[in-house]
Amino acid sequence: MKLQFKTQQYQTNAVNAVIEVFDGQPYRGLREYRMDTGNTQQFRMGFYDGFRNAEIIDPVKQNLLANIQKVQANQNLPLSEKLATQTSMVNLDIEMETGTGKTYCYIKTIFELNRKYGWSKFVIIVPSVAIREGVKKSFEITAEHFQQEYGKKARSFIYNSSQLHEIESFSSNTDINVMIINIQAFNATGKDNRRIYEELDDFGSRKPIDVLSANRPILILDEPQKMEGKKTLEALAKFNPLMILRYSATHKTEHNKIHRLDALDAYNQKLVKKIAVRGITIQGLTGTKAYIYLQQIHISSNKAPTATVELEFKLASGEISRKICKIEKGDRLAEKTGLSQYDGFVVSEIEANGFTVEFTNGVKISQGEAYGDVTEEQMRRIQIRETILAHFEKERLLFGQGIKVLSLFFIDEVAKYRDYTREDTKGEYARIFEEEYQKVLADTLTEFNFNPDYLDYLQKISAEKTHNGYFSVDKKSKKLVDPSIKARGEEAGLSDDVDAYDLILKDKERLLSFDEPTRFIFSHSALREGWDNPNVFVLCMLKHSDNTISRRQEVGRGLRLAVNKLGERQDNPANVHEINVLTVIANESYNTFVDNLQKEINSTLSRKVKLDKDFFIGKVLKTENGNITINEEIATATYRWLVKNDYVDDKNQPTAEFQKTLVDSTLENLPPSLEGYQQALVTLLQGSIGSANDYGIENGRKQSNPRNANFDRKEFKALWNKINRKAVYQVDFDSNELIKNCVQALNRHLNVTELTYTVREGIQKSQISDRDLNEKTAFKVEETSNNHYNANLHIATKYDLVGQITAQVKLTRQTVAKILSQIEPAIFSKFVKNPEQFISEAIRLINEQKAYVIVEKISYNLLEERFDSSIFTPEQSFNDFSKVVTNVKKHIYDYVKVDSDVERKFVEELDTDKNVVVYTKLPSGFFIPTPVGNYNPDWAISFEENSVKHIYFIAETKGSLSSLNLKGSESSKIECARIFFQKLSNTQLKYDVVTDYKKLIELIK
Repeated sequence: MKLQFKTQQYQTNAVNAVIEVFDGQPYRGLREYRMDTGNTQQFRMGFYDGFRNAEIIDPVKQNLLANIQKVQANQNLPLSEKLATQTSMVNLDIEMETGTGKTYCYIKTIFELNRKYGWSKFVIIVPSVAIREGVKKSFEITAEHFQQEYGKKARSFIYNSSQLHEIESFSSNTDINVMIINIQAFNATGKDNRRIYEELDDFGSRKPIDVLSANRPILILDEPQKMEGKKTLEALAKFNPLMILRYSATHKTEHNKIHRLDALDAYNQKLVKKIAVRGITIQGLTGTKAYIYLQQIHISSNKAPTATVELEFKLASGEISRKICKIEKGDRLAEKTGLSQYDGFVVSEIEANGFTVEFTNGVKISQGEAYGDVTEEQMRRIQIRETILAHFEKERLLFGQGIKVLSLFFIDEVAKYRDYTREDTKGEYARIFEEEYQKVLADTLTEFNFNPDYLDYLQKISAEKTHNGYFSVDKKSKKLVDPSIKARGEEAGLSDDVDAYDLILKDKERLLSFDEPTRFIFSHSALREGWDNPNVFVLCMLKHSDNTISRRQEVGRGLRLAVNKLGERQDNPANVHEINVLTVIANESYNTFVDNLQKEINSTLSRKVKLDKDFFIGKVLKTENGNITINEEIATATYRWLVKNDYVDDKNQPTAEFQKTLVDSTLENLPPSLEGYQQALVTLLQGSIGSANDYGIENGRKQSNPRNANFDRKEFKALWNKINRKAVYQVDFDSNELIKNCVQALNRHLNVTELTYTVREGIQKSQISDRDLNEKTAFKVEETSNNHYNANLHIATKYDLVGQITAQVKLTRQTVAKILSQIEPAIFSKFVKNPEQFISEAIRLINEQKAYVIVEKISYNLLEERFDSSIFTPEQSFNDFSKVVTNVKKHIYDYVKVDSDVERKFVEELDTDKNVVVYTKLPSGFFIPTPVGNYNPDWAISFEENSVKHIYFIAETKGSLSSLNLKGSESSKIECARIFFQKLSNTQLKYDVVTDYKKLIELIK
């Protein structure tokens, strides 16, 4: 299996941020120079020619800060006041969350810097052996991908003090050359580490660092926060770098930050897995004999809840053994187990909503809690069992989609997994795993109905073959051993075992194949940085917590989005967080783990801003029709709107209610100047404020939502057969008609606000306090005047008017030129009043007309191919009862997931209508292609024949039917869907948008 790579906009944005800093730099090939030949005897002409990076030209150097500020403004980042220069050159910070492809981004940046400016010599510096080996692997697996895009390969190598000929080639080769080096190779005191600074006989009496520095390399620092020691910073200067690019998710020291994709950005943009946590809590004082572990609550649509627990049982032999069993209300545990220690434990209540079991003696246990005395071995057994349970839950859902599920255990001692004193060499955890795996598998096979392929897959893999260990290997005995572990410094708790990392990386792609039986992996925690396999869905730390590993570092091992068996990244926005959920099996309570994880995320966020008028001035609203820069007038209106709606407190901090509103993207009563820019404003605010509390961490103990008998009803099969045709679309429109409509729209609706400037005159207060200085109120404004700026007199900036509009409307320059040449002179003259607004308004109006034409001229051609019914998976899952409707009778699953109160009320009325036979919420796998993206309708409903005009109804539920309340693309998708269903339709099938069930009934009666 081979990983597939594709160009993704969020990664391209990170690359472009670097490229645009050097805007104005011409393409300059490598500069030839005479290399230091040392005392070698080679004299062939040209043999010692070296090629270094060309210098940044003086005009660009002088304009670097302005370029950086322009890049920052476009991303709504704080503007740098000065260049952050270390080693006499600019230092640029690129912030990218773990799991978003940081390494891919800087490799692509290398190719772009080469294509755009001709720079070819790069040194990547990393803090550890694990990261070094991972970077080298990334160059190998992306080589073909980048060759297809750029037509060349990069020559990369790992610095080795005994292979200095690589440095010679690095200097004399004209291709893209990349040296990868870990900091210990040049800032430690060992004999091998000092060689880079010494005159070496085997290197022609030259110093390797002198040969490297002559190339003026571009330094790329991966995880620079781990390389901030004084010795390291001094060593960086010796490379004589052209510039330093710093890539990290958690910068400690900020320089000039030109790109930010932090934890909240990555989560909200669905670029990483969602996190779910299964916490394990122990309650009960030491000495309590009764042991109970509440594994899961089971709910059913037709009977009372039950619970799966682990209890101690007295066997016929008199021995005491722990077993998994089910209990229900009224069960007496003493009678069930034969042990008097459970006297008083009679089940009084099983609460499905709260996931708790309560006993008549007052003891109340939550799902995931262990009551009584729990030993270290018992805790690890619980964790292993929970890992296996979580694995099967995910595998049942993902196997049919061709996605292999991997679970990863980190342990702190090899002997726990591989014990060479035992005949079978199985350590404690290996034996526990195989015992629990067989139990869980047996229970799973009796509880669920699997498709035959998955059942066959499970039965072919034995418990012994489905787990494997990745550890260091003793070179003499070939036995697994504990790796050498760093005790101090930034690498504390990590290993530098190259062979172990090589094994992990070598097997990365093999583990993704269904042909490979390994699904459960055990590895030493000191090797954790070597693991970045995208299909790790369950993560379990079978070790004591310590201060060397943060919870954020733990979850970072599994955040990458998964791939399917073809190596394709599973990143469809419609279902990315249904597929990609990382479950962490914690050895502490859910609340404790989540609270600490959120604290760690918060500590790295830089989002505490005051939402006053000054915050908004100069910010950029990114719309479908181009960028809008917020002026003082719009900023004032926006701030007043925030205050009026109580969205900010007395200190202009966002309120909790406002942050919830932002999550729901439901901004109401916007000022006129922001009408049409709702989504752009939401995006701006979501990227500027927020905390880790907005990072959705689920409780990993999910409830099963099985498909039921309604799926097999003939009425549902008939409904599905009516709508499951696939189709392609085409758009045929007349360019002259589009030009005419655009000219009319521009003449009627293109308005701009003349540029104004404000003069404020103020004076210091007569007395000033510390509070005045802290709150910046030491000056009092006495007079303000607003004036129009006569922009007709002078426009310093040259605009490519036609080019800028063409780029945003995706029409030819000729068509755009015709539109602009035919608008009224009085309208065109507005360009000089406010060029930026003229361009953005023209783009918006042209795109609107283009959308109208698309909807009017689109047509669908039905294909013979159909959507398969397998998109209705045998089982769904949920963990929040507030987002499901229970006790439904006509849906094809036992429960209905809803996204809003509108949907909840719709389902409650739909399910009780006697004329409804069966219905479903359509899965994301069913969609209609449109020019503005795929469209997934909400509901498919089958009514009793002869009871309504249309037996089959496809419904989209919206809180409002006003097109003003729909995003532009959403409105266009709905109009395209109408045309698609008209193509499918006869008198039996109807599609429409409804606000409630009453509206639907009006349409079908």
